Amino acid sequence: MKRARSGVVARLKNIRLLLLDVDGVLTDGGVYYSEDGDEMKKFNIQDGYGIVRVQRAGIVVGIITGRVSSIVTRRARELGITHIRQNMEDKVSAYEDILTSQGVTDAETAYIGDDEPDLPVLKRAGFSAAPADAVDAVRRSVSYVCKREGGRGAVREVIDLILRSRRNV
Repeated sequence: MKRARSGVVARLKNIRLLLLDVDGVLTDGGVYYSEDGDEMKKFNIQDGYGIVRVQRAGIVVGIITGRVSSIVTRRARELGITHIRQNMEDKVSAYEDILTSQGVTDAETAYIGDDEPDLPVLKRAGFSAAPADAVDAVRRSVSYVCKREGGRGAVREVIDLILRSRRNV
């Protein structure tokens, strides 16, 4: 497992935009259905609090996901996330759109993903991370592999790294 190294910490200091996948990153990757057929997702409260903290520090947070869910829209709204791109088969186009709208570069962007559709974006971002339970191809391709799993604090772990890097400026 890759740990934060001095080169990684240096890249984290420049982050102005944090982009997140949803299923397997903000959630545990499970899709739950009620008896009535309603979809449910479980989000981690520590991840949510981390998102609020990193936004207070001036970092913009966005979501890029391949699925569509009103639950994601609701959770994003609760957390103050305004850049939400759902149903994105081509995540790179959503990535580029958000970067352009924010006036940031690849080097100023962090992305957390867990599966093969995330690879093109993970390879572009200045800092890339994956939950501990991400697929092998993703874990081999990122700057940092979290100790925690998706939906179980991986997002918070990366946010804490970003915030700590800024205190060491």
